[in-house]
Amino acid sequence: MIELIDLLVFGALGTGLVYLFQATRVRELALAAARRSTHTADVQLLDQTVSLNRVSLSRDRKGSWRIWRQYRFEYSRDGITREDGQIIMLGHELQAVIVADPPPTIH
Repeated sequence: MIELIDLLVFGALGTGLVYLFQATRVRELALAAARRSTHTADVQLLDQTVSLNRVSLSRDRKGSWRIWRQYRFEYSRDGITREDGQIIMLGHELQAVIVADPPPTIH
């Protein structure tokens, strides 16, 4: 006979697996956004990856709780220097991509 503790353990494992699957999907969406934004900004995405920087809970426009994630990526304008960019995701929705403006050239 299955005991209550077994059901709780299986429930926790199932919830954890669903979270990992969803987190992987959101990371793929963030990477695709990084690729698009660096291509649009005419800069090079370095390492072809994004890394999770922060996670919290936040409400969406409808008032529902969603997982808020901030990803970090690196890009280069000249192929030598590295600069940081950020991607903000709320659930599966892209909220913002931040690629800094190039520093002004002073002659």
